[in-house]
Amino acid sequence: MAGRCVWIDGEAHAPDQAFISVYDRGLLYGDSVFEALRTYVGKPFALEEHLARLRRSAEKVFITLPLSDDALATEVVRAVRELGNDESYVRILVTRGTGPISMDPDTAKEPTRVVFVEPLTAPPREAYVAGIAVITSPVRRTVDDTAAAGAKVANYLASILALREAKARGAAEALVVDARGFVVEGTTSNVFAVLAGRLVTPPIFAGILPGVTRDHILRAASDLNLPVTERPLQREELYAADEVFITSSVRELFPVVRVDGRTIGSGVPGPIGRALHKRFRESVGLGDRPMPYDG
Repeated sequence: MAGRCVWIDGEAHAPDQAFISVYDRGLLYGDSVFEALRTYVGKPFALEEHLARLRRSAEKVFITLPLSDDALATEVVRAVRELGNDESYVRILVTRGTGPISMDPDTAKEPTRVVFVEPLTAPPREAYVAGIAVITSPVRRTVDDTAAAGAKVANYLASILALREAKARGAAEALVVDARGFVVEGTTSNVFAVLAGRLVTPPIFAGILPGVTRDHILRAASDLNLPVTERPLQREELYAADEVFITSSVRELFPVVRVDGRTIGSGVPGPIGRALHKRFRESVGLGDRPMPYDG
């Protein structure tokens, strides 16, 4: 099973032999939470942080995780080690479980957990060299204005439609604009802007997903003595920013050079984003390796 494997409730399966019930509520209603992460030098990066966020998400939607964080971490590490990929992408999914077709969450008694491990596919070098284009899009996410705000749930339909719109407009990502008109995050990323030498990013209380990579970029900013403000971010501020970039586990840091067709700064990846990306890579033990935008 080298390369790809799926663990379901603690048992390993080849991808073409990995099955769950069609009555699983994750399939029927998107009633599930998940985490996605990658390895560095073959080890799951920030696994403890990802599992803590998974538990917070589960608590927000009243799903009881079937294992302790330590036991789930052991399962993930074992799955990654047994495959032996140079680097892996890992997705941990926990559904409320299987039951009759009913909206009543109490009809499911036992959660289902699925751990996907497959070779990491690195983003294209061109995205780092030239930067990407994004659009802004008013999106009402599943958990918006609910007690589950900030939970990482698997119902991504609103974000999928926003990303489809972005691709149709020649962009790589859509930035979510909330009901108040503030840019909060990307469909699968966090967003940062550089305004007059200061790093600005939307705060957790805006209902964003508290990104693990986002947190590590903020630590990198502290290491570089870069001033940071976490506050609501207006769309017009992105247009006028010196730099804009997005962050996520697999992409790390993508420079944004166009927002809604408007050129950001000089139209090329900026020095602050580059410096933060370099410091982040150093912090994960890759300081002696070429940056993703190097030849």
